[in-house]
Amino acid sequence: MRCKLNGPSCSQRLFMAFALWCMLGSLWLPCLSAGTPDADIQVGLDLERERRWSEAVKHYEESLRRHREAPSLEQRLQIARVHYDVDRRYRDRSFQATLDELSAGQALDLYTEVLANIESHYVDTPNWAQLQRHGTAFLEVALLDENFRQRHLRGVDPELIEAFRLDVHHHAERRVPQSRQDLRVTASLIADLAADRLQLPRTATILEYVCGAIGLLDPYTRFLTGDQLDDTFSNIEGNFVGLGVEIKAQQDALEIVSVIGGGPAAEIGIRGGDRILAVDKTRVADVEPDYAADLLRGPEGSPVLIELLTAAGEPRELSVVRRRVDVPSIENAHIIDVDHGVAYCRLTSFQRSTCDDMDRALWQMHRKGMQTLILDLRGNPGGLLPAAVEVADRFLNQGRIVSTRGRNTRENFDYVAHRPGTWNVPLLVLVDDHSASASEIFAGAIRDHERGILFGSQTYGKGSVQGIFQLHTLHAGLCLTTAKFYSPKGQAISQRGVQPHHAVATDAEHTVLRPDPGRLDQVPTDPVVAAALQYAREQIRISERSAP
Repeated sequence: MRCKLNGPSCSQRLFMAFALWCMLGSLWLPCLSAGTPDADIQVGLDLERERRWSEAVKHYEESLRRHREAPSLEQRLQIARVHYDVDRRYRDRSFQATLDELSAGQALDLYTEVLANIESHYVDTPNWAQLQRHGTAFLEVALLDENFRQRHLRGVDPELIEAFRLDVHHHAERRVPQSRQDLRVTASLIADLAADRLQLPRTATILEYVCGAIGLLDPYTRFLTGDQLDDTFSNIEGNFVGLGVEIKAQQDALEIVSVIGGGPAAEIGIRGGDRILAVDKTRVADVEPDYAADLLRGPEGSPVLIELLTAAGEPRELSVVRRRVDVPSIENAHIIDVDHGVAYCRLTSFQRSTCDDMDRALWQMHRKGMQTLILDLRGNPGGLLPAAVEVADRFLNQGRIVSTRGRNTRENFDYVAHRPGTWNVPLLVLVDDHSASASEIFAGAIRDHERGILFGSQTYGKGSVQGIFQLHTLHAGLCLTTAKFYSPKGQAISQRGVQPHHAVATDAEHTVLRPDPGRLDQVPTDPVVAAALQYAREQIRISERSAP
């Protein structure tokens, strides 16, 4: 199965593989260069020393948003990403099962399949030597990872491990690959060497080459374990098995941002603002936040024990049964100014059901007197490309919506609008630096066609398309960048984003927290919504004065 999507993530272009080799040899040394913000580097290094990899990745990503021309920050980000990838995989139950079930020969077949997909579908021509270096870099990092060592190298002399780690890339460097078959041979030889010197299972070594081949191609391409593949398809369909909460990771807790109505969490009284302190007796403060969040997942019908602190400061211990929850992509659709007919709705993601959800919301607001629409895309990380095109088509009656261009000509498309079903209601679109990919397709089309007015801040700047490829060798997949996309006027979105017509300063709370559907009075207090509402009222007054 394959589908096209535009989702979140993060940074600028991939740094040269040689830089990674140099950095891996001195992981904890500051790498400061002229013009690099020293304070951000030091904060990141502190997170790395504490092995808080997900927080380090997020920190470096945010730093690069502020300092786009900072090579040292970019290098630290890539190193943190490799550590984060290895650490998370070795906490992933489905990946652990793969290690148990896959033979070395099957792992090599998997490697060949992954490389074939890169050769056929990746947006850029693969550099085989670089892919080989990336795989060896992943293996080096894995040899430093405590979970990897506990699984495969328990009882092995740490000095032997370190000697092999420092030596392994010299063995790989002596082999210059010319094809994906050459990479397979090298991975097999390195696996034999690791087995001989460290008694490391050959499958474990080869899987690092598998993940390394795609882990540093770009910020959005990644290997999907079985559980991650299932989660991805669930997100596309707009449902998942869980508690029905949206969470935000903090250092010592998981803060509940919002609760989905009708879900397990809502039914037992969990509310936005509550903080999860422990999951199945595992303290959030003692593990990576993403690992704690993963513990909330599990089979449908299974219970999970959580300890939380309510927003009012009351401790609670609750057992919640996981079940499938439908996630609405449209939130809080209502009229916020009855006198002027100004409607508001928030579009949280672009999934398979989004266009139908939008149609229902539009007709509902139309029946209640909608004359102007404020569409909120802040914090929307993206989703399916076709869903973004379909929603844009609701507001554009002709012309190009977006163009995609890839190395494979099958990725080249020009998506255009159609006149039937178009809504001509005045449109105000809210965006911020977390509006990404599919959100930027919509915002870019609206801006280029002068169909609406944008408020807020510059969008994220992700201008690439990913395809999900389900692998045949085992239950896993690839999220692979296959094309780049361009606005109707041919503007590239990557690293540029979409600029609003009216920049509105706001704070982190307004860009992260979603309005509570039970308290609609919260929405107009939002400064970006307030600015759009004021603009709508002014335009209505101008229109009324000019009317005959």
